[in-house]
Amino acid sequence: MSASRPPLSRRQAWWLAIRPRTLPAAVGPILVGAALAIAAGAFRPLVALVALAVALLLQIASNLANDYYDFVKGYDQADRKGPLRVAASGLLPLNELRRGLLLVLALAALLGSYLIYVGGWPILLLGAAALLAAVIYSGGPFPLAAHGLGDLFVFLFFGLAAVVGTFYLQAGTAPSPVWLVAVAPGALVTAILVVNNLRDMESDRRVGKRTLAVRLGAQGTRREYDLLLLAAYAVPVAMLALELARDGGGAAGLRWLLPWLTLPQALRLRQALTACTDGPAMNRALAGTARLSLIFSVLLAVAIALPALWAV
Repeated sequence: MSASRPPLSRRQAWWLAIRPRTLPAAVGPILVGAALAIAAGAFRPLVALVALAVALLLQIASNLANDYYDFVKGYDQADRKGPLRVAASGLLPLNELRRGLLLVLALAALLGSYLIYVGGWPILLLGAAALLAAVIYSGGPFPLAAHGLGDLFVFLFFGLAAVVGTFYLQAGTAPSPVWLVAVAPGALVTAILVVNNLRDMESDRRVGKRTLAVRLGAQGTRREYDLLLLAAYAVPVAMLALELARDGGGAAGLRWLLPWLTLPQALRLRQALTACTDGPAMNRALAGTARLSLIFSVLLAVAIALPALWAV
């Protein structure tokens, strides 16, 4: 830790470990899943709220595990460009960080037991997989992030599973349009990780951490970011086309283009990511992508739920 850095309190250190800027990644997909339930006339507020709490806890658990295991495995070195890590900087003892991780996982499991009661064995299997994945993303003998599988893990669990699982818990089914809609928040949540891994690419390569960014290189990783943005913005257009084909047209279908209001923000981020190479600029791009993910998801949720809310 730099001598010029003012000392942090224990509470500030834990806040740093939680990484609050990443939490929008957990919120957006749940909002979209809840909006799908509203549109289907199946909205259950308590279930949606508990699903949101579990998603946030799993995001925090993943962050704590990443901080802990990246230090234990020697991945966090002094030359990394990202924000301060509490384990590597000695702000929190390893045993305390480990206890915090176990506590967050236990809270997620406790709240998740209610969701299992509501959703049955499919949610039991999904919840167990999500708890395990939150740890083995960074830890265990085969950490997903270190073998280029982190992007897939984030897309599946923090994107598809979060949206579809939230809808399933309320409606008891998971039709194909729900899966299609889930691609958009899943792609944008994954884009957050892409910026993170692009920022850390060189330091990860030096310590043998083979993220997808390390495998693809800087240019390939930027193309991955572009493809994820393209996938996200294609989903509202696909839903508009499906609605027009089903209902024969109507101005109401144009609501699906609400998320496209964020396109200027996405283009600015893409341009910034192409130009920036230093840590602070990358960190700003990461925070901006997290904001984009949340705003896009909010607008998508509004587009989904608007007909049902208008009819009330």
